[in-house]
Amino acid sequence: MDERFPNASPSSSSTSDRAASENDATSLRKQGHASSSSSTQPSLNDLDGWIAHLKDKNQHLPESAVEALCAHAKDVLHQEPNCATIRCPVTVAGDVHGQYHDLLEMFRMGGSPPDTNYLFLGDYVDRGYFSVECFSLLLCFKIRYPQRVTILRGNHESRQITQVYGFYDECLRKYNGSPRVWKLFTSLFDALPLVALIEEKIFAQHGGLSPQISTIDEIQTSIHRFQEVPHEGAMCDLLWSDPDDRVGWGMSPRGAGHTFGEDVSRKWNHTNGLYLIARAHQLVMEGFNWSHNKEVVTIFSAPNYCYRCGNQAAIMEVSSTILTPPPDATSSAGGGGAANASGAGSAVKVDGESKSGEGAEEDGESGEAKGPHWASFLQFDPAPRRGQMTGSLFHFGDKTPDYFL
Repeated sequence: MDERFPNASPSSSSTSDRAASENDATSLRKQGHASSSSSTQPSLNDLDGWIAHLKDKNQHLPESAVEALCAHAKDVLHQEPNCATIRCPVTVAGDVHGQYHDLLEMFRMGGSPPDTNYLFLGDYVDRGYFSVECFSLLLCFKIRYPQRVTILRGNHESRQITQVYGFYDECLRKYNGSPRVWKLFTSLFDALPLVALIEEKIFAQHGGLSPQISTIDEIQTSIHRFQEVPHEGAMCDLLWSDPDDRVGWGMSPRGAGHTFGEDVSRKWNHTNGLYLIARAHQLVMEGFNWSHNKEVVTIFSAPNYCYRCGNQAAIMEVSSTILTPPPDATSSAGGGGAANASGAGSAVKVDGESKSGEGAEEDGESGEAKGPHWASFLQFDPAPRRGQMTGSLFHFGDKTPDYFL
């Protein structure tokens, strides 16, 4: 299911005959027009109204609201560095890919902003049917609670990729054949931060490492991120690369980015004083997967990916105990307890296994690594079907869209 970088620029898709209905409240339209036509930012009431509209009415925002939201979001994101600084506790989420009902299920299981501090690792759009709703909601949360929500750029937050894998077509269907909302969102993608650093111990990103980058400081100073994702170079690598069972660097079969071995991950973590690389970008069947002798963890947060893969999803919860020494070797592991029920539905919380050494805890009897005392994973299955989204759903019949294949 891993996508490849398109070999050539795609042609624009034709407009669907069925224009998505826009059954939005008159007050919502007025809020959007007022915000976009004035120099003032959207009010808290505007943002709360848009969040409620998305969550409760299950409808996409009107174009005027999207315009106002993107205008203010761009101002906020332009103030953020290439590498965002994250404090604990924080919940880290991987790919979402337009699976809006599952995003709401994630918030139901893991908590919703501002009660839970979130870091999202990119790929909010494409593949799923509700990319517009997913990114709109995350953007509303980011602007409403800027210190509690961080959204990074993934390789799908790109003009070229979204024309191939579904987001462009979805915007046309939901906004009466106009590409304007797609242009607003893709322009905003250019402002998203590239990576994040959690308590100076966890390096978080969408894709992987780059042979052109040796330190986190170089990401801050040497990359101009306010552009379309380039086909090569350090910025491309951060969004496209993957860990691999190899030594050193290799060319990625995706056609963009690199593959890198355990020796590369270990050197990066040692050089930058890190415990861990946390990334997304690849489907993993249990929602999270350790690699490179637990120097790297991959997190994937879209359950039953593309509505057919049968995988679980997961989010990683990092506690404030990352700032403290590991507990006594004879005490129980932190992070929530192995296989503890999360409270409802199909979510299960498990301790994250980790390498022995700094930041990891050993079992008092066997000496085996039980996992860091500061991390646990909340696994969840697809959201229960509670009815379809009105005004946003478009129908494909029994045919799987080409961009799922």
